[in-house]
Amino acid sequence: MKWSARRAALVLGLAGLGALGLWRARERLAAALLDWGMAPLDRLGLARLRARTVGPAAGRVLEIGVGTGRNFGLYQKARLVVALDPDLTLLAQAARQARRERRPVYLVAGRAEALPFRSAAFDTVVATLVFCTVGDPAQGLAEVRRVLAPGGELRLLEHVRAPWPWLAVLQERLTPLWQRLAGGCHLDRETATLVRAAGFTLETVRPHLGGLLLEIVARPA
Repeated sequence: MKWSARRAALVLGLAGLGALGLWRARERLAAALLDWGMAPLDRLGLARLRARTVGPAAGRVLEIGVGTGRNFGLYQKARLVVALDPDLTLLAQAARQARRERRPVYLVAGRAEALPFRSAAFDTVVATLVFCTVGDPAQGLAEVRRVLAPGGELRLLEHVRAPWPWLAVLQERLTPLWQRLAGGCHLDRETATLVRAAGFTLETVRPHLGGLLLEIVARPA
């Protein structure tokens, strides 16, 4: 009986280690694929839009959904950057990028829906292609509003629900499958509407790709 218990424990332990190894390999692969997938999009013009969203962010900046830290080198006016992401593997890669930056970059594990910061802590909040994956975007935007200082600014670059009905319907139908393949990404989020509903005034909404991609600058109303 003792030998059976030991053997069961050994088998379970080895299985657990194997599963952990597969999980870590998958996470490392996902991080590599994220950068690999972004590179051609950047060459097609996404890098320019990211720079226009991120570059003017000033003062104490919170970046939500930092990923591997691709935006760090784009900041021009930030005094410091606090970079938040729920994925520890991505944060580890972002840490390597952060060490190359001339301004302070502090990495924090966390989710948009429960920002671990005091109220009015930041002058600017930035997110690029992030709110499509936030599980509860209304709660996430309420948290953004809470941590922004009076007169603070929200700067977003997001893909959104198509303005054409036929494509919007297609986005709705594809979203359940796409969520499973792309880390919870929703193809049909109406982000500008959500930002306004969270108590922001939309100062700039600049459409690209016929309205499938939006640059948004907003301030608490």
